[in-house]
Parts: sequence; structure tokens; C-alpha cells
Amino acid sequence: MRVILLGAPGTGKGTQAKLIAENYNIPKISTGDILREQIQKKNIIGKEIHNLLKNGELVSDEIVSNLIGNRIQEKDCINGFLLDGFPRTREQAKYISNLKIKIDYVLELIVPYELILKRICGRRVHTPSGRIYNINFNPPKEEGKDDLTQEKLSIREDDKIEIIKKRLENYEENAYLLNQYYLKEKNLKKLNYFKIDGKKDILNIQKKINMILKKR
Repeated sequence: MRVILLGAPGTGKGTQAKLIAENYNIPKISTGDILREQIQKKNIIGKEIHNLLKNGELVSDEIVSNLIGNRIQEKDCINGFLLDGFPRTREQAKYISNLKIKIDYVLELIVPYELILKRICGRRVHTPSGRIYNINFNPPKEEGKDDLTQEKLSIREDDKIEIIKKRLENYEENAYLLNQYYLKEKNLKKLNYFKIDGKKDILNIQKKINMILKKR
């Protein structure tokens, strides 16, 4: 099974992507994870990515597409994969199509921007473990500290409100063209493309996605 999970930052893609990957035993390939891995390497590409993200800019289609393209050629993707946050532009969607890899489902999570801002700006991260809290929805037991280690929580640089607003603007600019591309593909190739209400709780969204995927 090959699934693309779309949605603006803060729509809950990461959570649902993890659940889908576990349920169907396919690797979750996150654009964000791959970009952060490159930043940690501190090579030329990593430094370029870091400078773009800290200013709320998008990484170029060429860089992202090549990184994703290399990843889905690895052995663990033979029986399928889930793309979390890729493609984000029409050009990236065309890149996947040109690889001649059949995508079984495109799922798009829809959430109002006001709720997205509340979700992301309230996010706090325990960097060593990757544990994520939210001061509005899932606060730590003690303000500013990880529940297990009591270590200080941090705000990701790209989670600051000025950066989030810019990321959402960038997403909106590309979302219409990307949606039109997949709607065209749906008509031409009977692509399974579904829009899902992302305002609901995690369990209800998961149930909706499972209902869609089990129809296959």
C-alpha cells in the first residue's frame, strides 16, 4: 500500500501517519524528519535547509524531491510506504508520478487555520526523546518540564508564531494547485483521493482513515 498524507502544518499528519504505518506495517517517510536529519549532518545541504526553515521558507522542490526519491528506493519500501507531508507542490507531485510509482491513496486532513495556530504555538518538545506536549490540549504535569525526566521543554524554532504564519501562507499558495493536480489524476486514473475533517479527535480520525483504507 502506497499512501500520501497531505495537510497544512499542525493538522495532525504526524500522529495519523504513525498510526497508519503501524497498522499496515509500512515505513512512514516524513519530509520534516528527513530535512532535520540533513540539518544534523551539518553539510552544505543541511546548512541551506536550516537557513530556509528558520525563516519559514520552503526548501526547494529539487532538494526535497531528491531526498524523498532516494528514500523510497530503499528495500523497506518494496511493499509500500506512507509519505507524510510530501508532496507539497505540484512540481513535487509530478516528480512522484514520473517515478512511475502507483499511489493507492491520497488523504488530506482539513483543519481551520485558527485551530492550527493554537495547536502549533502551544507545542512543547522534549528534544532528547521526541516527546511532544501542548500547553492547550496536552500540557505537561509541571509547566515547562518533561513528565518523565523533568528536563526542560523547548519550542522548535519553526513553531514560533511568526514562522508558522509564513509556513501557512506558503502552504496555501501551493495547496490549490496541488489539489487540482490530484483531482485531475483522480478523474484520469481513478485515484483514491479523500478529504478528512481534521478537527475531530485522534481516534475518530483514525477510524475514518481505516474505513477508507480497508475498502481497498
